[in-house]
This record gives sequence, structure tokens and C-alpha cells, in this order.
Amino acid sequence: MWTRTFWIAAGERAMKTAAQAMLVVLGGGVGLLGVDWGPALLGVLALTVSSVLTSMVSAGVGDSNSPSLVDEGGRHAA
Repeated sequence: MWTRTFWIAAGERAMKTAAQAMLVVLGGGVGLLGVDWGPALLGVLALTVSSVLTSMVSAGVGDSNSPSLVDEGGRHAA
């Protein structure tokens, strides 16, 4: 968790989570102007922070330089 590689990977995961959450907000059927942006952005932020926290909790379970629970060989960590 204390490496640059870890934080780059965790940041990438967090950005992907934010993008997915935004797609849910925009795909909600109310249209771009019908979105209540305050709560919507707060939800996106909460999910993004949750992604970072999940990466931090996962540190050391798989590869120590990765926020993944799976080791580099693609096997589940023991």
C-alpha cells in the first residue's frame, strides 16, 4: 500500500467507479436537466471514496503493490 504503483492502480479503480456511478446517474431516465446534481454528485463521491477504502483494506492480501485481492498469477491469495 505504500508504493506509487499501488496508488496509481487504486486511483484507476476509483476513477472507473466514479465513471460507472455517473453512468447510473445519467441513465436514470430523468434526463440531464432532471438530475438533482447535489445528491447525485454526493453519491458518486461516496462510491469513489468507498473504492479507495476497499483498495486500502485489500492491501497485502494479494500482491503488495496492488489494490487487488488476487495475486499477479491470477490465483486467489491464500
